[in-house]
Formats: sequence, C-alpha cells, structure tokens
Amino acid sequence: LVLELNQVMIPTYGTVPEQQNLHTPEWADFDDKPDSLFFSDGQRRIDFVLVYEDESKKMTHKRSDCKKQKRKRQVYESNLINNGLQLETTRSVLDEKLIFVKVHAPWEVLCTYAEIMHIKMPLQPDDLKTRDSAFSWFSRPFRVDENIIKPEQEFFTAPFQKEHVSNFYIPDKETFFNPATRSRIVHFILSRVEYATKNNVKKFGINKLLDAGIYKAAFPLHDSCFKHPSTDPNCPSERYLLYREWAHPKNFFKLQPLDFIRKYYGEKIGIYFAWLGFYTNMLIVAAVVGVGCFLYGCLAKNNCTWSQEVCDPNIGGNIIMCPQCDKVCTYWNLTITCESSKKLCIFDSFGTLVFAVFMGIWVTLFLEFWKRRQAELEYEWDTVEYLEQEEQVRPEYEAQCTHVVMNEITQQEEHVPYTACGKCVRITFCASAVFFWILLIIASVIGVIVYRLSVFLVFSGTLSQHISGMEAIRKYLTPQTATSITASLISFIVIMVLNVIYEKVAILITDFELPRTQTDYENSLTTKMFLFQFVNYYSSCFYIAFFKGKFVGHPGNPVYWLGKYRNEECDPGGCLLELTTQLAIIVGGKAIWNNIQEVLLPWVKNLIGRYCAAARSEKVVPRWEQDYHLQPIGKLGLFYEYLEMVIQFGFVTLFVASFPLGPLLALMNNMLEIRLDAWKLTTQFRRMVPQKAQDIGAWQPIMQGIAILAVVTNAMIIAFTSDMIPRLVYYWSFSVPPYGNHSTHTMKGYINSTLSVFNISDLKNASKPSSPWFGNQTTCRQVYRDFRYPPGHPHQYEHNIYYWHVTAAKLAFVIVMEHVIYFVKFIISYVIPDVSQKTKSKVKREKYLTQKLLHENDLKVVKKTMGKIADKIIKGVDSTFRPKAE
Repeated sequence: LVLELNQVMIPTYGTVPEQQNLHTPEWADFDDKPDSLFFSDGQRRIDFVLVYEDESKKMTHKRSDCKKQKRKRQVYESNLINNGLQLETTRSVLDEKLIFVKVHAPWEVLCTYAEIMHIKMPLQPDDLKTRDSAFSWFSRPFRVDENIIKPEQEFFTAPFQKEHVSNFYIPDKETFFNPATRSRIVHFILSRVEYATKNNVKKFGINKLLDAGIYKAAFPLHDSCFKHPSTDPNCPSERYLLYREWAHPKNFFKLQPLDFIRKYYGEKIGIYFAWLGFYTNMLIVAAVVGVGCFLYGCLAKNNCTWSQEVCDPNIGGNIIMCPQCDKVCTYWNLTITCESSKKLCIFDSFGTLVFAVFMGIWVTLFLEFWKRRQAELEYEWDTVEYLEQEEQVRPEYEAQCTHVVMNEITQQEEHVPYTACGKCVRITFCASAVFFWILLIIASVIGVIVYRLSVFLVFSGTLSQHISGMEAIRKYLTPQTATSITASLISFIVIMVLNVIYEKVAILITDFELPRTQTDYENSLTTKMFLFQFVNYYSSCFYIAFFKGKFVGHPGNPVYWLGKYRNEECDPGGCLLELTTQLAIIVGGKAIWNNIQEVLLPWVKNLIGRYCAAARSEKVVPRWEQDYHLQPIGKLGLFYEYLEMVIQFGFVTLFVASFPLGPLLALMNNMLEIRLDAWKLTTQFRRMVPQKAQDIGAWQPIMQGIAILAVVTNAMIIAFTSDMIPRLVYYWSFSVPPYGNHSTHTMKGYINSTLSVFNISDLKNASKPSSPWFGNQTTCRQVYRDFRYPPGHPHQYEHNIYYWHVTAAKLAFVIVMEHVIYFVKFIISYVIPDVSQKTKSKVKREKYLTQKLLHENDLKVVKKTMGKIADKIIKGVDSTFRPKAE
C-alpha cells in the first residue's frame, strides 16, 4: 500500500520554491443559485469544500505569521491541482473575510484512487432470488414507503481496476461514483497532500492545516435543505427525504431506511444505526418480560408475609432495633421500614430470579443474531474484505515513519515510526497512565463512601428533629434514604466531571501511542475509554451490591473505616432497594445529560448563528455557506454514541436482577435516541466524511465480555444482595422441625427468626446512644440478617447453623445458576451460525463472477493475441520452406 501511494503521490510532493510555479484555483462569483451543487459552469460537481479566512483582511499584528499561513495554503492548493483535482474559489456572501474553495475530482482521478483504495464497484446486477421472510407481512406497516425512498438495486461487486473498466457496470460516468464515494476519495487525497517541508520532514494533510488554523473548515456538502426539496431538478434531495422519512419524530415507530442512510452517510454511520435499531428491537422482548416480572411483584406484594410482619404493630411494632451509628443514633422501631419493605417485595420476588435467568439467555441471543445481521450487512455493503484490502494508513502515522526496518515476509526495507524498544516504552507509558486514572476513579468512589458514612451521622441526629411534625414525610424520608439519594447525586456529578477530564487524557494517550490505521486508533481509544467508564459508572453500583453491609461486625464489635467511620449497614431487607435507586438516578441522569449535551447545545448554537446571520443580511446564501454555519461533527464521530449505548447495555444486563424495568426504560430511551441522533445528523451538523466500517469494532468483544460478567453479577445479586436465599432456606428448612416450630412449611416467623438478638448492656461506651433508653427491654435486634447466637448462649454472638446453611445455599445457587446459563449460552452459540446460508451463497456467487469476468476475460484476450501471433509464425515458417515456383 505504501509503495502504491509513493508511486502515485511522491512525484507531486515537495514545496514549490518560486511563486510563479504555483497553480492557483479559479475565481468565480456566486450565481444566486442557493441549491446548486456544481461549479459556476454548472457541469463539475462539488465534492468537497475548504474554508479559510482571507489573510489580507485578518485583524492581527503578526503579518509574518499571516504570510507563512498564506504560503502554506497556496502550496497546498497548488499540490492539490498537481494531483488532478480542480479548484474554484468564491467569496462569502455574508462575511467578506471568508473564502470558500470548492473541490472537484474528475473521472480519471476518481478511477486512479478508487483502484489505490480498493473500492468495490458494481459488476452486474444481483441475480440471486431472495425470499421474503414469513413475518414480512407483519413488518410492512412499519417500513418506509418504497414510493418515496426506492429500494437500492443490489449488485455483485469487485475491487475497481482501471484496466478492467469495461467489465464494470457503468450506465453513466457521472453517477458511477456516488457522492459519498467521491467525497471519500477526495478526502483521502486531501489527507495526504503536502504543504511544507521542514528539516527534511514533510508536513501534509488537511487535518494539520485545520489544527493550525490555516483552514477553518473542510466538509462535503449536504445535497439540499432538510425542510424542503432542492430547486435543482437534477438533485435527488436525499437529505430532505432522510429528514422526512427517518429523522422526523413522527417516524419513531417505523423501521430505518438503512441502505439509504448508508448511501448518503457511508457505511460507518449506517452500521451504527443498524446496530442501534437491532438492539432496540431486541429490547422489546426483554422489556415485555421485565414488565411482566414487575407486575408479578406488584401482585405478589399483598401476599408478602415477611413484609406484613414488619408492618404488623404486634410483630414489627414490638421489635426494637439497635442503633446504626455511634452516639447520635438511637434505638428505633422496625415498623419504620414498613414502606421500604413493601417496595422491596416488588423487586425481591421469584419473578426477579426468572427475569435474571431470562436476561442471561437474551443477551446471548442478541449477540448471536447480531453477528448474523452484521454478516449480511458486510456483504450487502461490500465490507467483507475491507480491513484486509481497503483500509489506509493514518496520515499521522505516515508522517512519523522515520525508522527503517526489514520486513520479515517481503525481506524489503520499510519505514516505521518507532523501533521495538520505542514501542515498548509507548505501551508501558500508556498502560501506566490508564492505570493511574482508574486508581483515581476508585479514590473518588472511596470519597463518596466516606461521605455516606459521615453524612449518615448528621441525618440520623438532625433529620428526625426537623420533620418531627410531619409523619407522612418521616415515613418515607429515613436517614438511610436521604443518605442514599444525596450520595447517588454526588456520585453522578463526580462521574460527569471525571468523564470530561478523562476524555481529553484518553485522546492524548492514544495519539502518543500512534496506531497505524483509523480502526486501530478507534479500537485503542475505545478500550481505554470503556475501562475508565466501566470503573466510573459501575463502581458505586458494585459497592452497594456486593460490599455495603457485608463487613460491619455486630453491635458490640462494629467495624470502622479508617479507624473513625463506622461501616454503613443495609436495611433489614438488604441493599437491593438502594441499588435500584442508584441505578435509576445514574441511568436517568445520564440520559438527560447526554440529550442536553448532544442535541440541545448544537441546536442553541445553530439558532444563535442563524439569528446573527439574518441580522447581518437578507441575501441569498449558497449551499456551501449554509453548511459552513452548521456544527462540525468532531474528530471521533459516533464514538460517544456507541459509548453511551454500551454503557446503557451494561446497566441493562449487569444489574437487571435489581431493576426489571431497566429494559423498558432503555427501550423508551433508544426509540427517542435513534430519532434524536438522526435529527442531529440531518439538521444540526455538517455532513460527515463518508467512511467504511466492516463492523462495530471493539464494541463487539466489549459487549461479549459484559454478557459473560452479567451472568456472574446477577447470580451474586440474587444470592448476596437480595433476601431470596435466606427466605428459601427458612421456608424449606428452618420453619419446620427440627429447627422450627411450625407443622408445615411457611414464611411466618421469618422476621423474628432472622434478626439476631443483642444485649444492650454489651454495647461499648463509644457506641451507646446519647439519648436515654426508653422502656424496660434489655435487648435489641441487629439491623441486618447476620444469624448469630443470642446472648447467654455458650457461643453468643457467633454465627449459628442458620448462617452456614444460608452461606452454603448462596454459593450453591451461584454455581448452579452460572453453569446452567453458561451451558445454555454455549448451546445457543453453537446452534446459531454467525453467517447465514443465504449470505454464504451470495459471497460464493460474487467470487465466482469476479473470477469469471475479470480473470477469464484476460485469459480470452491472451489466447486471442497468442493465437494471432502463432498464425503469423506458422505462415512465416511455411513461406520459408515452401519450394520456389519455377
């Protein structure tokens, strides 16, 4: 690939020493056609637009800098012309300081670079018969009207070759390369043309010129206004159609026109919306089952025996609980937790177990069926062999190739940016930086935990005083609830702040790492960002689910953090409800924040820009200037969209046992997200440079890792965070003899049996409450279920046999649930092939046609040529040996 690039582009490299040797673009005035996509001659299509500020009109004192910038720009534009591109410049209508350089690629240039970039082009129409799905009638009302957006014709394709141009399907040279392909080829050239040489190091690429401020923008054009079709009869107005049939909110229930999206924006954006739409459709099943489990919990709430005992004044009203903190906290009545126990019955039910098992299977089905769908799109969108053939080296990588090494395969010298030792240094530095930031996140989580421990003391001492006259509020706003909500809000704010900081750090680290291709760059950045986001978003949830209330000792011997803060305890029903609250705040706050950041801010910026432009002039504005005033898409493109959805995928799968409504909320968010992303791309942002993409990149293995981890986390949430296993052990073993007093299996007496008894006189002086003790009771109950022997027993305050039965049952449950789900996942993965038989047949058919059309035609030409040569040789031999006539 580097050799091909050198052969094509190196002859035009090098700064031009003399001013008269520079090629300059053509100048043209705006022709008052706002929807025109062509040069002033109306024939040459605009494939790309460059924007710069006229150096002679800049308000600056550094004239020397302006001259240097102007010189670099002139050299760059001259080299673009040397590479075969055609340029035309037009001054801005609204701001006379702005100059727009329109770029057109002629047929020869397109053919040359299409071959270099191994772009697949159509050979002949697809002749394989396709069968409609048995459920196609069901999806017909949700499809886009085919009379408005016509289905794309399918072709068999092959990498373009100039010498075989006659074998390709070319009904019209003007439309053979569609606008997206033309823009991609032009951007490839723009990224590799030189503008200066310093210390024998060539500087090239439009990205560096944009970073240096020499150009203010570079973008391909939208083909029309999104509000109405183009006035040019030759323009298909694809942007308008996309807005009307895809991005408009009224289409939220319709399927997406994926082929049309791919045609306009390229494969990279197409594969994102295909994945997001597929994920959203799969969430429908998960949401229905989740709502069913939630309704089951709501109906079973009235039959929840242990909650009824908590709320019963004769049972829970007679149970006095031990203080939850030192000095400030006092003894309290179990009935205070009546409302939270009722809510807990909804989420901590048998339906939760069924839903957790279902989601473990659902996530496997989702990933396996997505592989099949992705394989279909790879074939249909000509990206099957993209990574091996088409992807180009990043210009930033090429610019640093100063070291010469020997290629072990070709035994030829090639240039690389660093030696083996230098590569090890870079990897070590990057890994250390990522590890440092992960430790910083963990430190912030510890800070939030310390906040929880310290503020709980304050709420315990002051909350009851401030709301003593409002029993209705006091019933819901307990010290633990107030601590949980405020800590979740602070955790969310910390997460958002660290996101902003680490985003910049991750980009700097990846730039220093210097990946070879854009896919390598994005995969490296994806891994770093997800590691950070995983710790950032999920650490607080993991703490509540698996650590909070697990290591607290007992009232006579509590465990302290940092020797000062007493470890916090869960409610008598466990931490499951608090985990649900944490998830709801983080997921809901994240969705609101992302929508504000991604949609509202660009809309406000564009609104201000349009208002200022309208205040300056009422003139007719050309298409390129309208697009210039839209927002730039950013260097990372859809990276943050993927990140947002994969983080959501983690919440939906990792902690779904505590929040069965998670898939429903994700479904509602995603139905809105698809249209918001479409609306944002179509109306608020400049058109992205179309890019190829074979799949969703590093996000696929990340989701597979989440799916494997989700089985473990959900099994452990049910076993160690919820109260399901202790209840089952009590029901089947400890409610009947020899351990219980009931004649049949029952949940009656569960609360009284599981809350350990503690003698008040055994409290340490540092832990005794400052308020006087009321009543004549000498014992209190431990808040959490710790299953200890009562005072007076030979092994008082040690774990009893109930504890060991429960622990064994929890471990057995985790092992059995994991193995059953993993076995089912393995069977599903084995049964469902990654590529369907239909797609395999199409790939084989395409390879056969490629071989037949491109290679067999060459053989025919060779045979025909060799046959003529052989005939001439034979005739020559005959004439030599034929006897002369008398």
